[in-house]
Amino acid sequence: MAQGATAGPASPSLLRLLLLWSGVVYLACCRTPASAQPPVPCQAPVQWEGRTVRYDHNTGKNTRALVSYDGPTQRLRVLEERKGLIPCKKFFEYIYLYEDEVMFQIEQVTKLCSKMALTEPWDPYDIPDNSTYEDQYYIGGPSDQIVVQEWSDRKRARKFETWVGVYTMKDCYPVQETYTKNYSMTTSTRFFDLKLGISDPSVFTPPSTCQAALPKRMGDEC
Repeated sequence: MAQGATAGPASPSLLRLLLLWSGVVYLACCRTPASAQPPVPCQAPVQWEGRTVRYDHNTGKNTRALVSYDGPTQRLRVLEERKGLIPCKKFFEYIYLYEDEVMFQIEQVTKLCSKMALTEPWDPYDIPDNSTYEDQYYIGGPSDQIVVQEWSDRKRARKFETWVGVYTMKDCYPVQETYTKNYSMTTSTRFFDLKLGISDPSVFTPPSTCQAALPKRMGDEC
């Protein structure tokens, strides 16, 4: 517009064009994209079999095991794996029946059995709905990697985390869980070779030797 000229009223078509352009600019620049929405916990499988390595930070020991996990009926079976000959070392099978509030410990060679009350509540392998999102990253490297998310029970300005769980992004399989107590790490568990379902439900049935079970936990040394 030349200097000193007087502007006339805008035409209806020009006003419509300006309104349309304003809407496009808003959608492109000002609206929050769907990808910016806060992550929500995925739903982990409720029945699976696999292998775990549990590291006790207090003793420095690793325990390898075959695990059968049945979330709907709150059952867990842990069969310790033998990795080489360890003199004077006992290996056990553990059957946790949380609905019955009882745990069986079975020595793998003699089948000697102990039966004890479960005092802690069922703690499923999943991401609680009130968990705090921590991070998302790749495990592995170029051409050989998976995406995982990290969650915790940390509450901002209220409490530090006592649990950190890492789960795959695609199918929500557990990768690692770490528990802390009194501000120090107590156990870390890694999960691998997981398969959906329970191939043999009888693994949750204690052997007949448990009918005359001992009332206390057995030690793992000779």
